[in-house]
Amino acid sequence: MIVIHSLRGGGAERVTADLASYWAGQGCRVSVVTQTGDEHDAYPLDARVTRHSLRLAGESGGGWQGLWANVRRWWALRRLIRRERPTAVLGMMTTASVLAVAAAGRKYRRRVFCVEHTHPPLQRLAPAWVRLRSWAYPRSGGVVALTQGTAQWLREALPKVSVTVIPNAICWPLAPAAPQVDPPPAPGRYRLLAVGRLHPVKGFEVLIEAFAEIADRFPQWDLTILGEGPARDALHAQIEEVGLSGRISLPGRVGNVADWYAASHLYVLSSRVEGFSNTLLEAMASGLAPVAFDCDTGPREIVRDGIDGVLVRPAGDAQALAAHLSDLMAHPERRAILASRAGDVRERYAARRVMAMWRALFVAEG
Repeated sequence: MIVIHSLRGGGAERVTADLASYWAGQGCRVSVVTQTGDEHDAYPLDARVTRHSLRLAGESGGGWQGLWANVRRWWALRRLIRRERPTAVLGMMTTASVLAVAAAGRKYRRRVFCVEHTHPPLQRLAPAWVRLRSWAYPRSGGVVALTQGTAQWLREALPKVSVTVIPNAICWPLAPAAPQVDPPPAPGRYRLLAVGRLHPVKGFEVLIEAFAEIADRFPQWDLTILGEGPARDALHAQIEEVGLSGRISLPGRVGNVADWYAASHLYVLSSRVEGFSNTLLEAMASGLAPVAFDCDTGPREIVRDGIDGVLVRPAGDAQALAAHLSDLMAHPERRAILASRAGDVRERYAARRVMAMWRALFVAEG
């Protein structure tokens, strides 16, 4: 049983769908529990996966209203766990993990594994959830971190917690989904590509600033940012302000992202914070050289700096990003060398390797 708030877009949601499909294909009985319905799902589930929509999402509010909303979620999940009796429960992200541990009760708590998809010290979390995490995680069967950096923080902050590092797997080849949006033909031009939710944490405004700084020197290059989110209007206004509406585009979320990787020449990850970037893995698997901010966790464990990509320091510095982008944009031979090695992630993060780690975790915990 995998417990997550929703399947509306995002890295944890994508991993949930991938894990559920893989285990269902291995003959396991798999269910996914969400607080939301399936009306706005971004990632379809395998037909063999059972979906439980509790439909208890919405703004919890504060005080007694928020407490009552979470009591209802806890009680609904508790009844479901007792009825289904899963051999293992995965809580995807902090709040879902805490609810899963609480709902499982003493009888099933050791079957619950808490999966951290972000780096906790950089996560915006209400103080009550921070305290609940400190209570829940030591009582679970263990915590799964995506990176060594997050694992180290967890071991220091919660010394009684058992922590295992299991990265995300690269699902290759990338399966197409809706909506299908074809990359516009651009003969004689080069595309710098970024993919992610349009949210301040992704640093796209820094990317636009960096591209604007070097755009005049590279008139044959365009920037495309795929994704949707609350920062769309602000980013659009910034593009208009720097006078690059003809060269920076925001096509929205696309289901055929593989076609966009194939039609691009360089990938950029401008995130301020990352757990373990699926889009970075996908771009590299597609043969794109990446330029990524060296934020606290994530890219430094995927990109081998100077071998198959470039890490930019300090994270969030538009001028530093502009300098590294211009270096690769100006030197196609160096770009090609890095790209030729980037595809190694297909083997380094192959599904069979990552799923063997999950199996070892379940076997070890009995």
